[in-house]
Amino acid sequence: MVADGLKVLFCGINPGLMTAAAGHHFARPGNRFWPVLHLSGFIPRRFEPSEQAELLSYGLGITNVVARPTARADELTAEEYREGGRILGAKVERLRPRWLAVVGVTAYRAAFDDRKASIGPQQRTIGSTRVWVLPNPSGLNAHWTAATMAEEFGRLRKAAENPPVGAGLRA
Repeated sequence: MVADGLKVLFCGINPGLMTAAAGHHFARPGNRFWPVLHLSGFIPRRFEPSEQAELLSYGLGITNVVARPTARADELTAEEYREGGRILGAKVERLRPRWLAVVGVTAYRAAFDDRKASIGPQQRTIGSTRVWVLPNPSGLNAHWTAATMAEEFGRLRKAAENPPVGAGLRA
């Protein structure tokens, strides 16, 4: 679910087997992406994964670093992450979202060879797109609660609502 000029393009690691079977992002019942997206104020109510197309009307989209479905993200190879990062970079350059939000610091580090990355805004840009790393909403990521994830997602939401520096200014 992508389009040109989004406010935020969320990027998951790769589809899990249930997500791939359902054909919708973050479809596993224990995944907290949809509840956190609502709690953070990005969307007015909790969407079901099958409603993912509605995100576009809010200036939001979803993609993945790696397209290959797996039971667990740790089944992906380092080369798959690197190649996924190259493909994602080209997609972002083409679509020009205001923010790319990678959900999962480990995936971001592997895809973009940035071993020191942490949660939050990054120094890296892809063209004019800023990058923000969010906590992985998987139910396996127990040290982040839905509330603490919503706080971090909310920080991104506030940043995404502000126009980029220099927008609308003419020389």
